Formats: sequence, structure tokens, C-alpha cells
Amino acid sequence: MARTLMRFTGVGGQGVLLAGEIFAAAKIKLGGYGLKTATYTSQVRGGPTVVDITLDDDEIFYPYANDGEIDFMLSVAQVSYDLFKGGVSEGGTIVIDPALITPSEEDKKKWNIVEIPIITIAKEEVGLVLTQSVIALAIANNFMNAIDDETLKAVMLSKVPKKVHEANLKAFDLGNKYANEAKAAMA
Repeated sequence: MARTLMRFTGVGGQGVLLAGEIFAAAKIKLGGYGLKTATYTSQVRGGPTVVDITLDDDEIFYPYANDGEIDFMLSVAQVSYDLFKGGVSEGGTIVIDPALITPSEEDKKKWNIVEIPIITIAKEEVGLVLTQSVIALAIANNFMNAIDDETLKAVMLSKVPKKVHEANLKAFDLGNKYANEAKAAMA
């Protein structure tokens, strides 16, 4: 596998950081290299946050993604989307929550914009808004094919409290389901 670069953006406290942590840990578990670099703005809670994930079979010497190199971004906040979308390569995929982000017409021409209502799925279908990071994790992996699902699920379960294992497994499956539906609609 070549190097995979992904970006998750949101606002402080939204839990996108967990998805990055799980990806990096899963890649390491498989014998590769995984790094997550998080950037918090000055107003941490509620301020724009970004997590870049680098996965590689070879050692990673530079932990940051250069603008224009990112293959995939997932965003659940307009402020972060606007701030960090420039890092995505032209023709790259950006998954957004349409209830929270409105991409410009120009954005739609430049990137493959996919709309999946992540927060609504977490609230209404899982019944636990905290599971949004796991839904995001499954969606990102579905698009990027970065890690096999079983390894990703095992690592995810090791990082969340036991009492929410069932909800997070449901969230993972729903993330995959919605990603598959989005891909089918694009075909």
C-alpha cells in the first residue's frame, strides 16, 4: 500500500480525533506505520480542529500532510471545512454532513463532494451522538480501503468504554452502509 493521507475536521469536542487515533493504532497493529497529527485552534472547545492521519507500510519521516496531498477529508463543521479543505488534492473526496456544511459550486467542481448526514445517523439511528466518530471512521475506511474492517473494529472497541461497544459496532455498520449507498449513487 502506498501512503494514505486522510483529514478529519470538526470543532473542538466533536470526537473526530478518536477516528484518527483508531486508524493510526490499527495500522501499527498490522505492522505498518500510523501517525495522527492534531491541530487545535486557540479556542479549543468549539474551535476548529483538524486531524491528519498518515498510514504507510514504510517509516514516516514527516508527520504532516502538505496542502494538496490529502486524498480524503471528512468534515462535520462549516468553519473547519472552510479552513482546511485547501489541503485536499484536486479530484479528492470530501465527505460532509449536509446539515452542517454547504459547499460552494466551485468546491463541487474541484472535489468529489459526498453528503452523508453523520450527526443525524448517530443521534437518530444509533441513539448516541458520541458514536459520530465511529460512523466517520467506517465511512473513511470504506472510501479509502486503508485497513481491514475486523482489525479496525477490534482497535475501535479497545478505545471506547465497554458499555458503548454495542452502539459503536452498530455505528460502524451504519457508516459502511451509508458509504456504500453514497458510492452506488455516484456510480
